[in-house]
Amino acid sequence: MKIKWSSILVVLLLWFGTTGYSQETDDTLPLQQVLEDITSSHGYRFNYGTATIRDIEVVPPDIQWPIDKILNYLSDQTGLLYSELPNKFISIQKPVKTICGYIKDRNTGKTLSSATVQSSLGSAISDENGYFELDINGISDLISVRFIGYRNHEAPTGKSDSAPCLNILLIPQQLELQEIVLYDFLIKGIDQLDDGSYLIDFDRFSILPGLIETDVLQAVQAFPGIQSVNETVSDINIRGGTNDQNLLLWDGIKMYQSGHFFGLISMFNPMITQKVALRKNGTPAFMTDGVSGTISMETSNEINEKFSGSLGMNFIDVSGFVDTPLGNNSSLQVAGRKAINDFVESPTYTEYFSRISQDTEVENNTINVVNSDKTFDFYDTSLRWLWHPSSRDRVRLNFILARNELVFNENTDIDNAPVTRESSLIQGTIAGGFNYRRQWSEKVSTELDLYNTDYNLKAINANIEADQRFLQENKVSETAARINTTIRLTNLLHWISGYQFTETKVTNLDDIDDPVFRRLEGNVLRVHSGFTSLGLFSENRTTSARLGLRFNYLDKFDRKLYEPRLSINHRFAKWFNIEILGESKNQYTSQVINFQNDFLGIEKRRWQLSDEIEIPVITSNQASAGLSFNRSGWLANIVGFYKEVDGITAQSQGFQNQYEFTKAQGSYTATGMDVLVRKQFKDINTWLSYSYLDAEYNFTELPERVFPSNYDITHSLTFGLAYQNDHLRLAAGWNWRTGKPTTQPDDTTPVVNNTVNFQASNSDRFQDYMRVDLSALYAFTPGSGTKAQIGFSVWNLLNRENTVSRFYRPNSLDEANAFSQNSLGITPNAVFKLSF
Repeated sequence: MKIKWSSILVVLLLWFGTTGYSQETDDTLPLQQVLEDITSSHGYRFNYGTATIRDIEVVPPDIQWPIDKILNYLSDQTGLLYSELPNKFISIQKPVKTICGYIKDRNTGKTLSSATVQSSLGSAISDENGYFELDINGISDLISVRFIGYRNHEAPTGKSDSAPCLNILLIPQQLELQEIVLYDFLIKGIDQLDDGSYLIDFDRFSILPGLIETDVLQAVQAFPGIQSVNETVSDINIRGGTNDQNLLLWDGIKMYQSGHFFGLISMFNPMITQKVALRKNGTPAFMTDGVSGTISMETSNEINEKFSGSLGMNFIDVSGFVDTPLGNNSSLQVAGRKAINDFVESPTYTEYFSRISQDTEVENNTINVVNSDKTFDFYDTSLRWLWHPSSRDRVRLNFILARNELVFNENTDIDNAPVTRESSLIQGTIAGGFNYRRQWSEKVSTELDLYNTDYNLKAINANIEADQRFLQENKVSETAARINTTIRLTNLLHWISGYQFTETKVTNLDDIDDPVFRRLEGNVLRVHSGFTSLGLFSENRTTSARLGLRFNYLDKFDRKLYEPRLSINHRFAKWFNIEILGESKNQYTSQVINFQNDFLGIEKRRWQLSDEIEIPVITSNQASAGLSFNRSGWLANIVGFYKEVDGITAQSQGFQNQYEFTKAQGSYTATGMDVLVRKQFKDINTWLSYSYLDAEYNFTELPERVFPSNYDITHSLTFGLAYQNDHLRLAAGWNWRTGKPTTQPDDTTPVVNNTVNFQASNSDRFQDYMRVDLSALYAFTPGSGTKAQIGFSVWNLLNRENTVSRFYRPNSLDEANAFSQNSLGITPNAVFKLSF
């Protein structure tokens, strides 16, 4: 009986305890009504935001309780904070939590200072390390981040109390204009963008067959439809065009020289060149000439926060690079490179020198003259300075200097006395550029570009037997200014418009000392250009279109030229992509060859300005359509194109037959297709590319009106294989193409009246071109804070003799002597690079 009463007593105590904080009813009421009842009974008034108590219901407390007990009860039930204030006021707030985070660039991982971060409770600014702290209303609270030059970011924090600081990655705003549609087009680091261009990012670059340096102009030849008929980077042919029909830009500065070793390697230091954009068609309206294509190189546009550098050496040159911060908002990059033959003559150097001097006056002089003391040197230096005076302003300064110099002595005996004269060839470029970008708001920005570029080619030919000195010089000086404004009318509609002024001066000098002869020709052309374009994008970014128009006024000729530009890209059925590109362009500079022995026969092309008499303004129209399929590591891409170029001259096409000295104007058409099939495995990329080209001349002034172009490479086939892991990169490639068109002397009467008698123009071809290349790179860490890389490559592994050029001269026996140039033979190279 005693246990029974004890049990009853415990139950009663529990019941009274649990009902002490309850009412006789379990019915809930809106919190606002409960607060009004408390105000009526206790006289306390509540301050709160409507959103703070919206949709909250509670079981009302006992109205007889003291106010502190009521507030504790409501705090437990609602999770809100109740704070008693003077004069019987009580504030109600949501509980505050503090989060931390870092703002970074999505592409580079670099931290971004002075970014604005906001939540419903306040805002913060990221510090120099990109770090911020911010009060939030809970993990569902939205935070937004804004930073000039980047897309706005808005998302819930999604962060629990135990989670570390957030990492918020911002996307650069320029990517809104160019989205990647095909990743790893050939290998890692090569992508296709939705405007039809191809982007090579050397920060992610894997490896290509035969290359152990990131040589820009060698790398672009890996794309279908692009090659060099004479195996040099100074003669890149895009869909049947000549090299002078390519627009070559380095950080917005137009370049009139592209190669060292007179075209065998790129002039642009790979250590400072970060990205390359290649356009075969559909060029944006703000870009100028280049009727065949555009190769645009860029240095890094990010300020480096820590000192870094690298040193490298291969069988051709030594190079160095430094990237150093100058305070918190500025950094400087400097790169330099020089040939190593002053110290050692490697097998690679010997092969290169032999290639450039084949069948030239450097290699073979007259019977009685012997060449000696042949020396060659090249060097370049590049500079890029960045300064961000504020989050809205960007300043960039560029400078580049490059030089090639060949010197040799000509020796003979005159009147039984030895005589020596020096001949030389110098080629160089010096250029500088200034870029300023102002982000007025999130939707409006302005960019100003200024540059000056000077190119010089100078040769002194000492004709020792005739006691004569022949001086030749070709100079180009160009100054340009461009300003354009970009307006994001909406997230799906962008408008770019602007103006450009360009002044180009070209000078040609021929000077003979005995007999005295001097001819100096100089021409200047000024061009005023206006441009505008619209970028339209679908909501889900599956469709993008860019429609542009450029207007050029050539004041010297009082000529107006209109250039429509078009690029459309559409993704459908998830794995398919279609592109349509078109453009109209013009250019007023071209390279001509007057004689095969000009400039010692090595770099015999000279730049000339259009005069609308003998050298017209070149105009072009082209269109292309492509289809891609991309799924499960497979990529198939096919593009058909048609191009017509009018206003070319016979001298600009490099004829070495009956039209070698003919001055005639004409046009050419190029029709064809580029095909690529690529399969990507975990660590391996393999690809097969094929190009078909039908390029024909039309010269109404010549006896043969229509005949194959000198650059009509009908079929071209490439197979490549690349392997990459954390330390090792390997690549192998096989290149085959139809031989270059050529013209043979007549079999029966090769010479008539001391002139070579040729067959029909380009009625024959050289032997098919074939080359196998290998390359390997191995990366390792020799010590803390340093990285190293060693590599080895073999160009033309099978040592196949590929003829790339040939011309004929009559001899005293009425025979046609052939002078041929062959491609590089087997050429090894090795590299060592140390980064710190």
